[in-house]
Amino acid sequence: MEVFWRQGYEGASVSDLSEAMGINKPSLYAAFGSKEELFRKAVALYAEKDMGYARDAFAQPTAYEVVATLLHENVVAVTRTDRPAGCLSIQGGTSCSTENAPIAGFLAASRLGGEGALADRLARAVADGDLPAHADPAALARFVMIVTEGHAVHAAAGVSREDLRQAAEIALAGFVAASGARLPEQATDPV
Repeated sequence: MEVFWRQGYEGASVSDLSEAMGINKPSLYAAFGSKEELFRKAVALYAEKDMGYARDAFAQPTAYEVVATLLHENVVAVTRTDRPAGCLSIQGGTSCSTENAPIAGFLAASRLGGEGALADRLARAVADGDLPAHADPAALARFVMIVTEGHAVHAAAGVSREDLRQAAEIALAGFVAASGARLPEQATDPV
């Protein structure tokens, strides 16, 4: 997974992948069939292990908390020191040669799947009365995903976690303004 993440699909050679896994090339092909199938399995593993924060965010009780958790935890995820900076679905192959266009398409479909899941969650918030009826779940989800994907690009370019947190706060304020989301009630200390 990390070889694809650091080098992208096209930059990762079968030799690099075999070495990282401690197996020879014939064993890699026997186990996975092709470099593309190995990549797809690596992306699935990444989604399971490194994108758990998105599942946690979708489970939050309000649209505001969903988006706040998603934005804040995305910043943490793309700036982890024990992983390559950024996001495998971005660095893995946003653009590829014509020969590998299916990889770019696969990653785009994966990202759009996440956007669709967020739009569904925000539509539920509209149905539940948590967001006003005029809120556009698809547009709001697209906005949030553009921000998280931008975080990944900027993290890979070396932008600090603190700078990305500032961007996340601005994006959250934009989400509130565009969606009409209610802010969580402020806790007050009893006197």
